Amino acid sequence: MQSPAGGIDTLKSTMRSTWMAGDFGQIARYSAPEAEAFVERLPIQSGMRVLDVACGTGNLAIPAARRGAEVTGVDIATNLLEQARERAKAEGVNATFEEGDAEQLPYRDGQFDLVMSMFGAMFAPRPDRVASELLRVCRTGGIIAMANWTPDGFAGKLFALTARYVKPPAGVLPPVLWGDEAIARERFGHGVSSIRTERQPFAMKFPFPPRDAVQFFRKYFGPTQVAFSKLDEADQSAYTHDLERIWEERNEAKDGTTFIASEYLQVVATRA
Repeated sequence: MQSPAGGIDTLKSTMRSTWMAGDFGQIARYSAPEAEAFVERLPIQSGMRVLDVACGTGNLAIPAARRGAEVTGVDIATNLLEQARERAKAEGVNATFEEGDAEQLPYRDGQFDLVMSMFGAMFAPRPDRVASELLRVCRTGGIIAMANWTPDGFAGKLFALTARYVKPPAGVLPPVLWGDEAIARERFGHGVSSIRTERQPFAMKFPFPPRDAVQFFRKYFGPTQVAFSKLDEADQSAYTHDLERIWEERNEAKDGTTFIASEYLQVVATRA
């Protein structure tokens, strides 16, 4: 893959600012139940060394710590790490949260028994480096688990819509390619001895109507907030209209709330 236009350091700085914009913790509250379900399906036992890559506010790390694992969460967004630490303290669980990059993890080879990431590592711009790092820090026989939005699920459609208004950096592949079974397998390649993929449902539920959901994401979701900031007034209006249309078309709730059936690809691999 060619290097992203503008230089990787500039791109990383922009990505960090994007994920620190808004308040992702507000979004994460609504996805926490699905994150706990993902953790429940993993073979996490007391005393296991677990790494949560691109951990955000700790949606995976905290339930893993509840099960007695020695959990470390790593993320590029320092404000999200602070929220994760506060959540862990409030719940009385032990977990360490550190700043770091999914493409250059600050850990030893084979340091962890299980390495996981939910809607996080998939956004790093160089997937080959991400796969290499997830493999490197996982011990032989350990587990690597990812939850990645699929290209044809609701989240994938939202990302595609945003890309129509704000072009992604040149040379950066769509993050949702991690949600393609064949591509996920190819990226891990011979680094794993086995790999299982399964599409999992993801319920997007909010106690307000779709139009309010659009405004909720515009206010709190960094990538959406930044996308709007790059558009003029006319394009902001058009983008809002298109977002509201797709949210309303997919909404299954009839009571003034929002319920949209989305999906992600669950990838569980054993390190060779």
